Amino acid sequence: MKSTAVVILNWNGRNFLEKFLPSVMDFSLKDADVFIIDNNSEDDSLVFLRNNFPEIEIIRTGRNLGFAGGYNEGLRKLKESNKTNMYYEYYMLLNSDVEVTPGWLKPLVTLMQNDKSTAACQPKMLNFNIRDEFEYAGAAGGYIDKYGYPFCRGRIFNQYEKDRDQYNDYREIFWASGACLFIRADLFHDAGGFDPDFFAHMEEIDLCWRLKNRGYKIMYCPGSVIYHIGAGTLEKVNPKKTYYNFRNNLILVCKNHAKKYWAIKIIIRMVLDSVAALKFLFADGITHFSAVLKAHFSFYRSFPKTWRKRKILQKEIKWYATTGVYNGSVVAEFYLKGRKRFWDLDVRKFL
Repeated sequence: MKSTAVVILNWNGRNFLEKFLPSVMDFSLKDADVFIIDNNSEDDSLVFLRNNFPEIEIIRTGRNLGFAGGYNEGLRKLKESNKTNMYYEYYMLLNSDVEVTPGWLKPLVTLMQNDKSTAACQPKMLNFNIRDEFEYAGAAGGYIDKYGYPFCRGRIFNQYEKDRDQYNDYREIFWASGACLFIRADLFHDAGGFDPDFFAHMEEIDLCWRLKNRGYKIMYCPGSVIYHIGAGTLEKVNPKKTYYNFRNNLILVCKNHAKKYWAIKIIIRMVLDSVAALKFLFADGITHFSAVLKAHFSFYRSFPKTWRKRKILQKEIKWYATTGVYNGSVVAEFYLKGRKRFWDLDVRKFL
């Protein structure tokens, strides 16, 4: 019996499936079963899968539930399926625009088997188009600063490092990328999966934060390497991406931050995000400026719901997560001090 299910969420991704699914099948079937969750695609994705990969089971959501809701519904159906009649120990949640490499799953499984306190991990993520450069979505593991801004080893904002084996150490991180998230199946379901209100972007950071607050670790596994195109659904310049990133980041800070100083940090975020909005206005025009404003107003409207979630989560906390947090402002380090690489940051400020 295979312990791992590789699960790919698809929405109008026929071209990605044609390009990348063969490598997934070639390098995964010895160690895992492969499933496709279809988020009500309107292209010919399903026809392509039936004609070329009839052995893959397709799980349909019935409508586009976004990244978060799509995985929640698909994995619920996979768990309850009588057809599979089996329970997987691990899920590999894999974007459709990812090229995997030979033996990519074994190091991830070994890491998790050797440390039961690890809830999730991610491989080294490199740029599909620039093969020796780290990729935006996860690079060499995710971190956040004291105000909740996410960044990665190998990538801070829009600055990418070359992979020179400088991050080939196994280490605990704050969050693992949703583009290639290896997670214990029971913990995914027990934690409630992704927050469906996020729809897309940063739902994996929220889930990892919740798991860390429960006492588990999130790890980076450089023994596994994948190549990611990135922005397969929303381009990086799309104002919708700006909207989701700013709104969802405020929600996850509000939900998961420790009691001390969380409200003050939300107020500081209002100021910092206002500066970011003005930067967008002068650099990119009105669209991204408006996206930041809409993100904040959406957060304010949804605050009562977010507060109720926070109250529930407070009862589950074993200790507040600190590992992988930079006790400083990565925004100030990047824009004011010119520290644009991970190793330029002050190591004394990592908790």
